[in-house]
Amino acid sequence: MTKKSQKSFSLAIHGGAGENVDKIRALEKESKESMAHVLEEGRKILAAGGTALDTVTLCVKLLEDNPLFSAGYGAAANAEGEFELDAAIMDGKTLEAGSVAAVLNIRNPVDLARLVMEKTEHIMLSGIGAGDFAKAHDIAMVTPEYFKEAHEKVPHMIERNKKHGTVGAVARDINGNLAAATSTGGWDAKMPGRIGDSPIIGAGCFADNDSGAVSCTGIGEDFMRTVLAAHIGFLIERCGLSAIDAAQEAINYLVKKVNGDGGFILVDKDGAVAIAQSSKVMRTGWIENGGETHTTLQPKIRADRKR
Repeated sequence: MTKKSQKSFSLAIHGGAGENVDKIRALEKESKESMAHVLEEGRKILAAGGTALDTVTLCVKLLEDNPLFSAGYGAAANAEGEFELDAAIMDGKTLEAGSVAAVLNIRNPVDLARLVMEKTEHIMLSGIGAGDFAKAHDIAMVTPEYFKEAHEKVPHMIERNKKHGTVGAVARDINGNLAAATSTGGWDAKMPGRIGDSPIIGAGCFADNDSGAVSCTGIGEDFMRTVLAAHIGFLIERCGLSAIDAAQEAINYLVKKVNGDGGFILVDKDGAVAIAQSSKVMRTGWIENGGETHTTLQPKIRADRKR
């Protein structure tokens, strides 16, 4: 993609990776329109000189509110019919981070993750403790019916894929600061209490001004075993790879080590965007160095899994 522009901004988002090509293709128009809207809302913040952190927060919130994606409103129920949500956010300037895991009845988990980052000494809160913290700080709460409504009102829009479904955003603002955020509603009928890579800093979410910002999607256990988000940062900062080369190397590594299923979005320290996948399809969109808005279901950088 394009070369570095010091005073420009970059943004990338994803709406999950998957294997059900026909199902995702059937929703291609809705998916691309939704992603384009999110990108344009993010563009407004960045073009006005806003922060990467505020941008990824807003973009993920918008994706959480959309039933097309398995996060927030469109979350999948676990084996007991509960909607457990995970999210994380990281500031590349300070390396501060916040995350929440297995939270119930939270409308926008990314808001709660950011509050953990800004209002506590910790990085992760989970379960009941996270819920109590949310109530104490007036985080928007919902009932289980809120999530059920998404499935009942627009069942044709829900991607009912058992093991895929995450949203994320990464950004570089005009001051050169990076941020990343990831949020998920998990997969259908998962074990209660299961936590994937989305709220794990370094696995599903990572940002460092010295390397890049990364948000992952796919089989969370694959990304946790390979600590892939931080690995991408290592490839850029320590090995000196470009965004595109780091993305190709990382997706190859994911497949070679664990036959990993999924993908990621990346904005590097110079604003270059790279997107890679090993899944058959991945809903993504990006704006590189303040340029045009792009959306796709099949990024060019990929690695083939043993299926």
